[in-house]
Amino acid sequence: MTDAKSGPLKGLKVVEFAALGPAPHAAMMLADLGADVVSLQRPGVGVSGLAGKPQMVKRGRTIVEVDLKNPDDVASVLDLLDRADVLVEGFRPGVLERLGLGPDVVLERNPRLVYGRMTGWGQEGPNAPRAGHDMNYIALTGLLHAIGRKGERPVPPLNLVGDFGGGSMFLVFGVLAALFERQGSGRGQVVDAAMVDGASVLGQMQWDFRGQGIWTDERGVNSLDGGAPFYDTYECGDGKYFSVGAIEPQFFAEMLAKLEIDPATLPNQLDIARWDELRNAIATRFKEKSRDEWADVFAESDACCWPILTFEEAPKHPHMAARGNLQEVDGVMTPMPAPRFSRTPADKPAGPRADVTPIGEVWR
Repeated sequence: MTDAKSGPLKGLKVVEFAALGPAPHAAMMLADLGADVVSLQRPGVGVSGLAGKPQMVKRGRTIVEVDLKNPDDVASVLDLLDRADVLVEGFRPGVLERLGLGPDVVLERNPRLVYGRMTGWGQEGPNAPRAGHDMNYIALTGLLHAIGRKGERPVPPLNLVGDFGGGSMFLVFGVLAALFERQGSGRGQVVDAAMVDGASVLGQMQWDFRGQGIWTDERGVNSLDGGAPFYDTYECGDGKYFSVGAIEPQFFAEMLAKLEIDPATLPNQLDIARWDELRNAIATRFKEKSRDEWADVFAESDACCWPILTFEEAPKHPHMAARGNLQEVDGVMTPMPAPRFSRTPADKPAGPRADVTPIGEVWR
């Protein structure tokens, strides 16, 4: 029993074993694009966060409460999975096997099921049974070492690189790839999505640069890690910040023109030995106006220079507002579904449903 939805995944039946982090984020994305997602969660968990407001990551689901230690509930879950296209779970390896819901059991009953598994370390390997969080997973990929200022300690990049970039995005990618393959074979399979794997793939460009000898293991001295003065952030006169991404020569030249800096007074853009001199000249100029004054200067420019906004400011920016990709739902500001589709657009999401549906009424 689910609400009618629109989007390119309309009609896809997904069972999510409620968890934390990338697995529910993946289920949210599937639901955003029209999938019929049933979330199995422990009794009494609900959809609110610690502050009592709805967790928008739980939007778009039918909530079913089950006790996976109860054999009757496990039997009901197996019956539900017999009618599902996709399973999404984010437990440590072996947990669902011990509950009688592992892939050997489930795929024997429903050979067409795509069994999506989300972990940090993967289903196999020395670390597979160990606990961890986003930062731990990207620590072993080399990526965390590369993020931060020269001579300073590595900086956690929120939990975007492991949990969501390397985690939920690759789980969704893997599930959709398996569904595509199923069209020919008629068979499902297990998708082993590991954050340590996905995050490594996200770093392909840095590995390429390193292989070409144009990226070093020293943090904060490379072209895209804040080492280059034309790809960095700068403080403005009001204490707010500006992003500068003027990599290409034509963009660099336009940035200097907008800053009213004579290029003849500066070292060459690619003279690494004089990057500190170039950075000081740019930094001095940005200090002479407020962030919003510089935003006006660069507004119609191709210099690749844009103001750095806060969470509070981002939805109000003219471009962000025009696309409507940050909107309030049930009193909570939240990103809208992405990407966008010309023929089968997704609905604007509603807040997560607090009501609980009996498992026997799902998909009847």
